Amino acid sequence: MDTLAVILEEPEHLVLGRLDIVEPGEEDVVVDIEWSGISTGTERLLYTGRMPEFPGMGYPLVPGYESVGRVVAAGPRSGATAGARVFVPGARCFGSVRGLFGGAAARVVLPGKRATPIGEALGERGVLLALAATAYHATASGDGAEQPDLIIGHGALGRIMARLALAAGAMPPPIVYETNPARRDGASGYSVLDPADDDRRDYQCICDVSGDPAILDSLIARLAPGGEIILAGFYEAPLSFAFPPAFMREARIRVAAQWLPADLCAVRSLAESGALDLGGLITHRRAPDNAGEAYRTAFGDPSCLKMVLDWRQHS
Repeated sequence: MDTLAVILEEPEHLVLGRLDIVEPGEEDVVVDIEWSGISTGTERLLYTGRMPEFPGMGYPLVPGYESVGRVVAAGPRSGATAGARVFVPGARCFGSVRGLFGGAAARVVLPGKRATPIGEALGERGVLLALAATAYHATASGDGAEQPDLIIGHGALGRIMARLALAAGAMPPPIVYETNPARRDGASGYSVLDPADDDRRDYQCICDVSGDPAILDSLIARLAPGGEIILAGFYEAPLSFAFPPAFMREARIRVAAQWLPADLCAVRSLAESGALDLGGLITHRRAPDNAGEAYRTAFGDPSCLKMVLDWRQHS
């Protein structure tokens, strides 16, 4: 078999081409991808060549870990059913071309246990489940976790994090900081502020999704004594902070790792029940033929919250 795929041959050199894919085994499924999202965090770093050393790094590669598709073949030991719509967190099925993360392709082969069934009604919004699981893992999945009362960044991840807090019954609702005026709209049930307009210094739990490695000192200054900062972005440079202010506040700093399958299942249930609204977050769509322009727009246009490639007319 072969497939059409987005291939990042080297930093800032992206093409659409055909690749051979491995033959599926008894535990594998073959999925025809319908939609794949473009990540403005890790995929931007891969695209620009600024990604820190990471397992599996290297070019050429197929990006993409936010895909939704239809199972067209299921091995007898895959645990999957042909015809099911599934969320695909990527695939490693392209031979010598690295699948990092491997979801931006018309067809993929992956173990059935990694393909998560989702409801038909979710449709293209299913690509947002990876972001939702990231937010859920950072704020709701750990022992003693609390919802943030301040979120840094009003992109797609920040908006989902605020919506999860509301779904969890956070009172009062969280505040979201956004320095870009073009991204301050779209809030429902919570407030979005320019940080320069807020003089509070008593936030108990601050969650940063900005990915800004120079942000810690400004966040520590906003903390209440004993407060916590959750680092939920992906940071390309070392983070540091001045010790005395953190010492005076007895600040806690926690790194949120990659989401787990249980997080994905939790947010799938919330989305399918309507408790988590994923509407209004996909703002741009392109055909794979326009992948180069799609990636540039996703990374450079502040009005683009989530760019989706529509694979349904490709094979």
